[in-house]
Amino acid sequence: MPATVLVLGGTAEARRLAEALTGRAGLRVVSSLAGRVAAPVLPDGEVRVGGFGGPEGLARWLRAERVAAVIDATHPFAAHITASAVAATTALGVPLLVLRRPGWRPEPGDDWRWVPSLPAAADTLAGLGERVFLSIGRQGLAAFAGLAAHWFLIRTVDDPAPPLPRRAHLLRDRGPYTVDGELELLRRHRIDVLVTKDSGGAATSAKLVAARRLRLPVLIVRRPPAPDAPHVETVAGALAWLAGVLG
Repeated sequence: MPATVLVLGGTAEARRLAEALTGRAGLRVVSSLAGRVAAPVLPDGEVRVGGFGGPEGLARWLRAERVAAVIDATHPFAAHITASAVAATTALGVPLLVLRRPGWRPEPGDDWRWVPSLPAAADTLAGLGERVFLSIGRQGLAAFAGLAAHWFLIRTVDDPAPPLPRRAHLLRDRGPYTVDGELELLRRHRIDVLVTKDSGGAATSAKLVAARRLRLPVLIVRRPPAPDAPHVETVAGALAWLAGVLG
């Protein structure tokens, strides 16, 4: 019977990991997507879409599928999914690895202001500018809904749910983005300040380069605390860990 590996996915790293593992002899790879994006980019191999029903539901699924190892390659801000993975694998004694790409680091010329949360970002906007580029996805936009003095450019893959800021323009788009494209976007909408999360990676980092060139302040939400589990930053590291676990 092949060893079953569950990849909690939704990121480019998770797709690269599934691609590297799919088709290997003696291995069954299942990628799990939360289902929050209407038309996700699907990884290679077997795919499961939708939640498990919390830690207890995930534990039941792991037991029923006889999962040998779990690799959490979700978004750095998917804290609830990660917490469920830690709880479920700990309860069953299933090996768990967290694969997280490195966060962004400021470079000369950057004007970054680190904040602990989206509500803190909303509280910090006063005095930084009136035209705000919200590049935070569609979760957490309610934190800015009460800011009537600001105008917001909101970019998401799918339409966000209310409440939303009263003065806002919605832009549906999916990365990766280019520096020239981000510069044109910021200039066209006369953006004063950028708000984003420390997602890391190259797919959406062009906006930071554009903000640097235009000398715009950037509010960056810090990542949630790292879980108590083995951690790697690369797909190669995840493959090496899995080889050690499975022998």
